[in-house]
Amino acid sequence: MSAPTAATVSLTVRNPYDGGVVGEVALADRTAIRAALGQGAEWAARPLPSRHQRATWLNAIADAVEAERESLARGITAESGLALKDTRVEAARTVAVFRFAAIEALADRGESFSGDITADGRDRRAHTLQLPAGLVAAMTPFNLPLNQVAHKLAPAIAAAAPIVCKPSERAPLSGLRLGAIVAAAGVPAGAVTVLAAEPEAFLDEVLAEDRVAVVAFTGSVAVGKMIAGRLGYRRAMLELGGNDPLIVLADADLDEAAALAVTGAFRSGGQRCTAVKRILAAEPIADALVERMVARTRTLVVGDPADERTDVGTLISADAAASVEQRVATALEAGARLLLGGTRDGALMQPTVLDHVPRDADLVASETFGPVAPVIRVADLDDAIAVANATPYALSSGVCTRDLQSAMRCVRELRAGTVNVRELPGYRSEVTPFGGVGDSGLGVKEGVREAIRAMSFTKLYTLPWT
Repeated sequence: MSAPTAATVSLTVRNPYDGGVVGEVALADRTAIRAALGQGAEWAARPLPSRHQRATWLNAIADAVEAERESLARGITAESGLALKDTRVEAARTVAVFRFAAIEALADRGESFSGDITADGRDRRAHTLQLPAGLVAAMTPFNLPLNQVAHKLAPAIAAAAPIVCKPSERAPLSGLRLGAIVAAAGVPAGAVTVLAAEPEAFLDEVLAEDRVAVVAFTGSVAVGKMIAGRLGYRRAMLELGGNDPLIVLADADLDEAAALAVTGAFRSGGQRCTAVKRILAAEPIADALVERMVARTRTLVVGDPADERTDVGTLISADAAASVEQRVATALEAGARLLLGGTRDGALMQPTVLDHVPRDADLVASETFGPVAPVIRVADLDDAIAVANATPYALSSGVCTRDLQSAMRCVRELRAGTVNVRELPGYRSEVTPFGGVGDSGLGVKEGVREAIRAMSFTKLYTLPWT
């Protein structure tokens, strides 16, 4: 759905690969943003739609996305530069998000308690209800521009919490199109609004509106911390990125580990918070692992993201690619060894494999959002865990080992919201909890079920037993 008030400024969206115009987007001004928030707040005061009605809406949205999957995937590719292979997966995941939300909308997860469990207890029963927390304001980033919006809208609809969502101004078209699909499915005006706006204007109006109960933000650490500092006595859902390690121990299946490292580092051009950002390779097998990684990377097709053969498309912009290129150059100056890639053409960054990357190089000390596979050599599991935890981020991780004790040590000791054994850090189901701590967020989890909880509050009521 669009903002209730017409905007007066437009934004031209261009294809990062060839610079062609993909679309024009009207930007909501501050008056329109305030109107959208006000409409959402008014909707929050209405009687709740039934669980059946919420599930019906969500399934209708899933049906519509399913019917338009190919068109949606091509739209994502055009505005973001992500390879069509990846955007087709994203469109399919979006269908799953709404399907899971429809199931959860039907689930009444209230609890019951007895009042006579203490010596001086009373003969009463206590029950809980999950009710919408109130108006939700959401902001999503340019990567996964359809599914990121779906992960905000679907749980809000399931929880009956009105939501105003602003997709990234760098890739807004897919989110706006999803908003139109939501409206066509019959979700009432005010319950869901998707609008394009300048981020500063949107945030200012959101933070000034006392009726906003929850702010859901996926994006940079700097903006997330600013939101947390200004939000006051309101709930925050902050997913702020990651610096995710893939630990490869001496007993690992090296073909499997190399496949995970290459897929995790280069899928979606490395522009994922759960991309493999650091490969921590045990010294005894590091040479063999790197050899396999280089061989696999050479097979990747790099280029036009709309070509079905392409594995790695562009970054979101030439500036973003230039930033990654500079980070690689700085790591090389610090002693890293370039094995493959390292160059760019406009927004197209070649998949890059580096070995012997210094542990304190900025490339691996902070999040690098691009197709880079930096290998850090470690002595053993103790060393790997120490290096993995030596970052302010704590989102996700993967570990390649055939030893259960080593795997469980990683589960216990890695500072991360997720530990995946013999799998990518980015592996998840749309329904499972997802999120991190530290600079990766506040520990409030995303994923359909967890987000519904975050957008709800628990009401207790008691009744006499007899």
